[in-house]
Amino acid sequence: MADEDVGLVLDEAKEAMEKSIKSLRRDMLKVRTGRANTSLLDGLQVDYYGTPTPLNQLANLSTPDARLILISPYDKGSLAAIERAVQSSDLGLTPANDGKVVRIQVPPLTEERRKELVKQVRKMAEDHKVGVREGRRDAVSMLKDLESEGLSTDDRRRAEKSVQDLTDEYVGRIDEQCSQKEKEILEV
Repeated sequence: MADEDVGLVLDEAKEAMEKSIKSLRRDMLKVRTGRANTSLLDGLQVDYYGTPTPLNQLANLSTPDARLILISPYDKGSLAAIERAVQSSDLGLTPANDGKVVRIQVPPLTEERRKELVKQVRKMAEDHKVGVREGRRDAVSMLKDLESEGLSTDDRRRAEKSVQDLTDEYVGRIDEQCSQKEKEILEV
């Protein structure tokens, strides 16, 4: 029974750490590299007839080439609202509305902006490492509870070592993703 409980605690810790990794991947997609990518616009809300609506529900997003994002709205009446939403976002992109579609030219990144983005990516990675460490903390707490319910001290220590190994693995994966994204950003 004690082994089953320890296994459940390890599974729960792994699940929490995996959520941190998935969240990091989603957040990293939103960071601009040098190329046009429709995921830059993920999470952008458009005021559509008084209701905040995600842009991807109002329009088809595409990247016909490496420096252009094309937004083709399903309702042509929403063009102005989409254009306003892109302009007021903190993306630093300037939309051009031709009456049918919104075109966004993605300018090449300056060296200064690249460095800012690298700092942003590192902070993002550190925030997600905190999530992994919280998973470790919760697992260790559960192991201590199990010890008070009859788990031997040696078994608890072995399980804590497994939790720490798991934590180290996930922190390493976060570092790997971070350095990969930094390389993408710094690539000219």
